[in-house]
Amino acid sequence: MNKPQELTRLVLLRHGQSVWNQKRRFTGWGDVALSLQGEAEARRAGRLLKQADFTFDACFCSELRRANDTLASVQLEMGLPQLPTYRTWRLNERHYGALEGMRPWAAVCRFGIWPVLKTQIGFDTVPPLLTLDDPRAPVNQPRYRAVDRAQLPLAESMQQALERVKPFWEETVVPEIMQGKRLLIVSHQGLLKLLVMQLEGLTGAQVMRLSIATARPLCYELDNALKPVKRYYLSEQNGAQDL
Repeated sequence: MNKPQELTRLVLLRHGQSVWNQKRRFTGWGDVALSLQGEAEARRAGRLLKQADFTFDACFCSELRRANDTLASVQLEMGLPQLPTYRTWRLNERHYGALEGMRPWAAVCRFGIWPVLKTQIGFDTVPPLLTLDDPRAPVNQPRYRAVDRAQLPLAESMQQALERVKPFWEETVVPEIMQGKRLLIVSHQGLLKLLVMQLEGLTGAQVMRLSIATARPLCYELDNALKPVKRYYLSEQNGAQDL
């Protein structure tokens, strides 16, 4: 009789609602806090994971506050505050360039409807660029001082964000999963869509149609070849809710 294949769990978690999500602003690398709703969502995510008997060997997170605060709440609710945690700018959200901090209508008034709309539907469309002297530019922020300036964006298409995160995925995350480690990745909608793309072999057009809910654990069970055997959202009603 063949031995059942061992599966490895990977959980992707988008941060809770941020204050700019609440105000419908383009956020990207803007380092904003969770809203009160987002804080509650983060705690709920931790409770769901604990109730479903999840545990982790390590956590990965972006550099941005809303993701870090979400992860801290999850770890606290799970009773796992000392888990090894690795933070990297490569898991930051896609950079929205000069759109960051703006509401959609204000962005349309300044840049035109098509340049703004294409950033939402085009996988390889770059938003309007920041200037190098703009304080929103990562090259002007102390937390990215150790990163090669040539790698820091002034705006990113989803394709460029993929090129930024793919080496981290292939060289850091995948080897950990292949060792059977149970990982939690807390990041942002755009970046998590790109990780789903890697896991499921999606096209750029399919990625742009994806939506990932705030602070709902998206769970994958992966075989030894890193192929998804099952994926589902955790829910309070059913425990596991198929997508």
